Amino acid sequence: MKEIRGVITAMATPFDADGAVDEVAALKLATHLLEHGSHGLVISGSTGEAPTLTDEEALDLVRAIRREVGEETLLICGTGTNYTRHSIELTRGAAEAGADAALIVTPYYNKPNPAGILAHFETIAAAVPDLPLIAYNIPSRVVVNVPPTELAEIAKIPNVVAVKQANNDEMQPIAGMEILAGNDDVFLKTLELSGAGGILVASHLAGPQMREMWDAAQAGNIDRAREIDAGLRQLYASIGVTTNPIPVKAALAMLGLIPTDTLRLPLVQANAEQRAVVRAALESVGLTPVNP
Repeated sequence: MKEIRGVITAMATPFDADGAVDEVAALKLATHLLEHGSHGLVISGSTGEAPTLTDEEALDLVRAIRREVGEETLLICGTGTNYTRHSIELTRGAAEAGADAALIVTPYYNKPNPAGILAHFETIAAAVPDLPLIAYNIPSRVVVNVPPTELAEIAKIPNVVAVKQANNDEMQPIAGMEILAGNDDVFLKTLELSGAGGILVASHLAGPQMREMWDAAQAGNIDRAREIDAGLRQLYASIGVTTNPIPVKAALAMLGLIPTDTLRLPLVQANAEQRAVVRAALESVGLTPVNP
């Protein structure tokens, strides 16, 4: 099993002007991210607009990126849905397509209770016993929170190896599973807690700096990690100026890293005010936009 550690970028999914998946742009972006600090990638996560990707599109991306980056690169596929059977089918498909692990979000909308959440993870894990699973706690998107006591129960499932924790107030060690920062602004805190790293968005834009943060923390130089983090705070904030991934796709298009910041409805492109915030943040970390 590959180590699920370090700077892991939740990769945006490039679309062409008509809204079709732009595989050529996706391969170029994946390569760029891996050459600029990322240890691994998440395909078809929140930032990848998973809710509007078909299963076939998500799995095709995993296959294509695996061919492009080779077998050594850590690839994780978002396969969680609010229907356990669908999640099993998608997780099996991701494993066959070449994913090293699956990211399983807490079921959304149907609002399961703790027993249902635990059963959801147990059932998926039993169906795909050889694939490492990462639980994904993000109450801001799914309505329900999985507190540390419940995560500790999920951690007892043999192949649930980590949690992407996107509840900043509950960032703490959990016995039996690694902790990954789910938000950029707690990446430093996760490193201070000796966590496994983070599944990040700002690493699209500040990958080298975030990799240096990771390296500094691993070397015991937490003061250097804090110094780097302080310089990225404006960038973190800009990515939250409106719903993710709207700002990061705007930034990638401004930098010429993707051809267009097209999103699929109901997400829409950043407006002029939001783009100004993003542009200023890029300039704050020494990046020069080449497109409006």
